[in-house]
Amino acid sequence: MRDIVFTRSSGWIPNVISEDGELKLMLGAGADANHEPRTFTFPIGQAHLAVIQEDLGRHLLLWSAVLPLCEAAGTRGQLDGDAAVALLDPILLASPADVDALFGRIRWDRSRLIAHGADIDLLERGQVCAAMRAATETPDEKRAQRYHANHRRAKRGVVLGPLDAAILTFTGQYLHGATKPRRMPEAVDSALLPEVMQVIATAEQACAGMRIGLDPRRGNRATDKRDWDRMAAAVDAAVRRAYPALVDDAVRTVSFLMCSEAADRSRSTPVADDEEAAGDRADLGESARKTALTFTDDKGAEKKWRRDGSRSASAEFWAFVGDRSAGDNEVFTIEDEQLGEGIQLHFYADSIARITTVRHGQAGSDPQYRVEYSLVDGIGGYRELVSAFVRGGCAALEQHGPWMSDVAEFELARRQRGAR
Repeated sequence: MRDIVFTRSSGWIPNVISEDGELKLMLGAGADANHEPRTFTFPIGQAHLAVIQEDLGRHLLLWSAVLPLCEAAGTRGQLDGDAAVALLDPILLASPADVDALFGRIRWDRSRLIAHGADIDLLERGQVCAAMRAATETPDEKRAQRYHANHRRAKRGVVLGPLDAAILTFTGQYLHGATKPRRMPEAVDSALLPEVMQVIATAEQACAGMRIGLDPRRGNRATDKRDWDRMAAAVDAAVRRAYPALVDDAVRTVSFLMCSEAADRSRSTPVADDEEAAGDRADLGESARKTALTFTDDKGAEKKWRRDGSRSASAEFWAFVGDRSAGDNEVFTIEDEQLGEGIQLHFYADSIARITTVRHGQAGSDPQYRVEYSLVDGIGGYRELVSAFVRGGCAALEQHGPWMSDVAEFELARRQRGAR
């Protein structure tokens, strides 16, 4: 039979229980293989109970020292009860000097103590008993998170100034730099908020008119890395010029915010109609525009498009790419079967081939094709070529060359570009 003998208001601070007439300390720590919390117990004496009841600081110090033993037990191992019991007298009954010396030799969970209000400066000087005079039963988990975030920065040699910290707080990246940034003006000290907003305004001006397009080669929601890098560089340069004292962490979080917001706008905007956007540039006339096309990929998937549908050929093709493109599926073809011409996009090589039928097969003979290759400059280049083909076929691609029919010549050009 188990009865609670002593508990504090915070549910995670270890409780004292009576189990079959024996006093034990019970604490939850870690999780089992099913991600359920694990519970550990080990025996204590009446003298230990008296200190636990009267001295919050010592109670928390004991918890801090036992947590690494729980961690060592893993998801299914047993707590080292002897090691836990061996901590009782040195932490609960020894002099402050001896407790301080003990914590200089053993592993302990610093974050627990900081969350419960321990004086950080005293902890770092090894004066753990004195540090716990400021302890509270109610934890402040964000205090511990802030400490660890600053500790990680200090290991990289980064020290935040007030404006740096305010900018990171504004974007929600003060504690976790890998989280997606967002705007949280309410989290920033009102005295610093105007200056933070000036930094944000500088960034917004630097990237005004820039956009981050989608890159269907990496999925329907992936964005163009070149566009992202271009916007990040523009914001970075402008903010550094205006605020040279800002640390890299603060500058990066501002450029990350601008880029992630631009990417979100692209994802939430209907796919642009490339043919309509470029329609005024078409010089082959309306009669040259494609009316029926077949899209295929390297895995044998096929999709038909007809002009009488609700979506343009480009929009349909890039949706097809976004659904099908993968690391082992990087070759896509657009074919006009009636005219015997098409293009083949090689995403793995940043290249394209245009294919025209020179002679149709007759009397059992194979058709003869002319195949010409060209290099492509990123997803923007691919979009332009696809749009041109849809508007005017292979003839419309002539201006987007040079086109090379010699495979060896093309491979040399591709290697030379890679070397640059």
